[in-house]
Amino acid sequence: MTQTGYTVEGRQFRTKSDYARALHDKKIMDRLRQETDLEDAAQLKRLKEDVLNGKHNFFTLLQQDFIEEIDGYLQKVSGERKQKLDGYVQQELKRRERRRKLMIVVCSLVAAGCLVYLGVYSYFNQRTENEYQALSDLKERPVMENEAAASTVQYTLEEEKAAPEVLDEFKNLLNVNKKLIGWVKIDDTNIDYPVMQTTDNDYYLEHNLNQEYDKNGSIFLDKDCDIVEPSTNLILYGHHMRSGKMFGELDKYESQTYCEEHPYIQFDTLYEKGTWQVMYVFRSKVYSQEEIVFKYYQFIDVNSEQEFDSNMQEMAALSLYDTGVTAEYGDRLLTLSTCDYEETNGRFVIVAKKVATKE
Repeated sequence: MTQTGYTVEGRQFRTKSDYARALHDKKIMDRLRQETDLEDAAQLKRLKEDVLNGKHNFFTLLQQDFIEEIDGYLQKVSGERKQKLDGYVQQELKRRERRRKLMIVVCSLVAAGCLVYLGVYSYFNQRTENEYQALSDLKERPVMENEAAASTVQYTLEEEKAAPEVLDEFKNLLNVNKKLIGWVKIDDTNIDYPVMQTTDNDYYLEHNLNQEYDKNGSIFLDKDCDIVEPSTNLILYGHHMRSGKMFGELDKYESQTYCEEHPYIQFDTLYEKGTWQVMYVFRSKVYSQEEIVFKYYQFIDVNSEQEFDSNMQEMAALSLYDTGVTAEYGDRLLTLSTCDYEETNGRFVIVAKKVATKE
């Protein structure tokens, strides 16, 4: 306090009464400062509103000074909040940029993987196509005397059997692989392949005629079937390739119209040419050993006419349509089996009977 006036909160007051009022206002200001979180924007806004509305009974210009003080705090808090928000935004942008870069890397790797897969897929498909074309050409090539001599090794599976003379068209192919047992063909399809057989049904799922790894595999005869003393039912297996290779086009027979237009299958063994007429077309699956149900893949030989008729009835009941073709005990059958993706372990099956032996 000086003779020229009184000072409160930096403001000069001339009379004692004004000074007293200013001290009253300062006391209110001090209390409100203590009661308010000066870093909380919501509390500061509420305090300013109360002061403006006259809730705290200010008597001097200190009220306006206090409002300006509150505005200063609000501006500071807003600046800090904005700074924090900007920092968060920058961090989020950096995270998004890292994610974007990571996604680019992942997508690039996936794209590269796809290109590699497509390259390998195309390579195997082209190699398979070239090899089977070469085999088909070799099948039609005249047999040379030295090749005929080399192919005189008789076909055996589990033990030596006296086999008939090998057809000339297979003598060249036997020099490539002694596991060859025949050739299957269906007109107007990709199915035009040699047929293999070993004691392991899994081997030719991933190997070709040259015994190289090939995801297309080969068409092969069930290990328990016999072509020397022909089994009642010869079962051929092949992959259902999405490219249409192997038995990939077999499911065209789902259409009865297609079947009527393509009723015959040509399957020649090493010793005998044969034409087979489609009889049944059905879907089935590979069942567990415990399940008591008709398992088409176990129907290879029968011991009686009753057993044969029972199997015929089972397949007729499964057939998608009636072809009008039937078989009697003593007839020889051919089954073509491939994967069917409508259910787990599903199979698409065609059963035909031999109707002619071509010379």
